[in-house]
Amino acid sequence: MIVSGISKPRLVILLGPTGVGKTAMALRMAGRWGGEIVSADSMQVYRGMDIGTAKPTPEERMRIPHHLLDVVAPDEPFHVSRYCDLARGVIARLHREGRPVFVVGGTGLYIRALLGGLIDSPGADESLRRAMKEEIKQGGIPSLYEKLRLRDAKAAAQISPRDAVRIIRALEVLELTGRSIVDHQREHRFREKLYEALKIGLTLTREQLQARIVRRTDRMIADGFVEEVGRLLEGGYDRSLKPMQSLGYRHLAAHLAGEEDLEAAIRLIKRDTSHYAKRQMTWFAADREIIWLAPEDYDAAAERIGHFLDGS
Repeated sequence: MIVSGISKPRLVILLGPTGVGKTAMALRMAGRWGGEIVSADSMQVYRGMDIGTAKPTPEERMRIPHHLLDVVAPDEPFHVSRYCDLARGVIARLHREGRPVFVVGGTGLYIRALLGGLIDSPGADESLRRAMKEEIKQGGIPSLYEKLRLRDAKAAAQISPRDAVRIIRALEVLELTGRSIVDHQREHRFREKLYEALKIGLTLTREQLQARIVRRTDRMIADGFVEEVGRLLEGGYDRSLKPMQSLGYRHLAAHLAGEEDLEAAIRLIKRDTSHYAKRQMTWFAADREIIWLAPEDYDAAAERIGHFLDGS
């Protein structure tokens, strides 16, 4: 299907919580339309972290070209702005070639930034942040929230009094720019969108998803997840690195350090993965553009994708 004549690239976004079945849906849909897959997973960018991130297998990558996998080593920095730069370059090339683009993953921040761009606000100021964290130590989060309420009522009205991260960021932006973070966000919303997007979310009942997470975790262990973590540690990647603190990796690193037996580590992986999936769904629930389908509802997904790529 040739789509290069469309003025804006059309992106099929397949999203959902971890373990729900995004890869199977993506392979089937991309294969049907001759498309390619751009990963939107913040962990699959790391080389050597394959089993624990549920990275597509070499066979699956041979079937359908994948992009933004194995981008950096675990000790290299990677952030959302770099993701957007790389993804946009791939999308532009695929669009020129007339290849349908399927953006697939569960990292909501990456998807949001790719579609809407990053807010034009200042970067972090570590000295300011340290000072505000010290204020929290001295007077608690409520005292810092009250400061925000007095200085920027618009931001305070949109932020939970218990959300220390967002309170600090709102005060930081105000201090560095003299303007409310709300004003930055409002201006950002009126920018022209770079892409047309169809968002399809995959969902299951909590019990069904929990069962999938349990089975997938057991399969990862059988496939050599423990050994993968061991190789990373032996390769010099310290367990304090951010990627090594992620789901599964931190639990198995603790096991290999003798701090946890394997059975307990596996139980914690399953529990924490379920908690993470719940947080992902909370993030996605705020997006009213998402069309929710069951993971095996291939016909409904194909119908929607076909109409979208045809421009109808």
